[in-house]
Amino acid sequence: MAVLTHDEILRLVQEGEIAIEPFSEDQVGPASVDLHLDNKFRVFRALPHIHPVTEDASYEDVTELVEVDDHLLLLPGQAVHGITLEKITLPDNICGRLEGRSRFARVGLMVHMTAGFMQPGISNKQVLEMINVGPVPLAIYPGTAICQFIFEECKGRAHYRGRFENQVLP
Repeated sequence: MAVLTHDEILRLVQEGEIAIEPFSEDQVGPASVDLHLDNKFRVFRALPHIHPVTEDASYEDVTELVEVDDHLLLLPGQAVHGITLEKITLPDNICGRLEGRSRFARVGLMVHMTAGFMQPGISNKQVLEMINVGPVPLAIYPGTAICQFIFEECKGRAHYRGRFENQVLP
């Protein structure tokens, strides 16, 4: 697999092979595209019972959906699910990875903890598993270029068909 660089990303977007909505060319870096944080989050509820981690586990059972106008306060040790403002649609021969940005890691914000691989053929917004690992409360602002998407060319073709195929909410 090969990582796509600036000019190749722009070419594929202009040709309609990759769709990013909304999109601006200034989001494209040397080998990635910056994605912005939406204003919807899933916040974990305090529950009086143990939640089983099995194939039947449901995030809806342990979280509640909230929408913020200005910012979300993320306390030390607190985890939330965010989602990107942009919807990404990939062809069957391109996959990708989500990565946090170092400027936010340096203040204790881990933007994407697990499940950072995006399958070929996806067409959805990307959920961000965010956690504050630092000792300072953090104000998280929608609209911030919070993470980056790295595109990779696949050898062969495949298409994701799964549980989160058309997700638009965290």
